[in-house]
Amino acid sequence: MNIALIIAGGSGTRMHQNIPKQFLTVNDRPVIVYTLEAFQRHPEIDAIAVVCIEGWEPVLKAYAAQYGIGKLKWVIPGGKNGQESIRNGVFELERSCAPEDLVLVHDAIRPLVSAEIISDCILTARRYGSAVATIPCAEAMLETADGETAKASYPRSQLRRTQTPQGFPLGKLCAYHRRALEKGITDSIASCTLAIELGETIHFSAGSEKNIKLTTVEDIDIFKALLLAGKPDWQRD
Repeated sequence: MNIALIIAGGSGTRMHQNIPKQFLTVNDRPVIVYTLEAFQRHPEIDAIAVVCIEGWEPVLKAYAAQYGIGKLKWVIPGGKNGQESIRNGVFELERSCAPEDLVLVHDAIRPLVSAEIISDCILTARRYGSAVATIPCAEAMLETADGETAKASYPRSQLRRTQTPQGFPLGKLCAYHRRALEKGITDSIASCTLAIELGETIHFSAGSEKNIKLTTVEDIDIFKALLLAGKPDWQRD
């Protein structure tokens, strides 16, 4: 079984809005619905779980009913940070799923994830035991100690920009989180960084520049532009 684990536990303080950014409405549709629909439509995704910020569970379930997200099977409480939210999710899945089931951890605020990205994540994770959507680093990368000046650069050819989904067998991901608890690792920013902190090797799958993460108000503007660019001419204003 292939399960999408959507992480929607953040409050989105950098967006400066009164509601969590994953529940913001863009073009008359909540951000999280775009994300859910991408996995709902994908033929290889069997079920969806959402780790949800406290108090927004009824809203999420209402949206799932309204927009026909029939694959939604679990709504799980979020944690204090991303690592804890993912841990809550995989430990809950462990109660009813098999260790070999594949989990694709995905940010709720990456609403433009494509079918191709999802497919390649599944294929790579099944083949190698891990898959992290990445894209090349095109910019010059500078090292800084004070955040204001630089005296050194880092070769961009040795860097990759990570995205989600990030796919792992459920049993492996649960084992990572248990080892992290034993080692006192409590705030790793993603599943791939957690694996690396534990000394594991991860494999890359396909990402895209369009697979943006909505972190700031400017990102919403880019999202709207990409939505418009993806419409046929007759649907544009």
